[in-house]
Amino acid sequence: MNYTTHGVCSRAISFEVKDNKVTNVHFVGGCSGNTQGVAALVEGMDIDEAIKRMKGIKCGPRPTSCPDQLATALEQYKAQQ
Repeated sequence: MNYTTHGVCSRAISFEVKDNKVTNVHFVGGCSGNTQGVAALVEGMDIDEAIKRMKGIKCGPRPTSCPDQLATALEQYKAQQ
């Protein structure tokens, strides 16, 4: 799935879900080290656990963050299934 982010430095996130596990997460733009770290940490994680851990994380004064945007993308994916 491809998701266009809102309110963060990264422009988009792509990912797959296989057997309810998050895989192949790639951020376009954003802080390279942080987005690579988030992608590596959620690799193979249950989609519901990933949402639970990342939802609501803020980046400085922003009301969202790259991890929060990934959680939103995962929620959108689940809603479409």
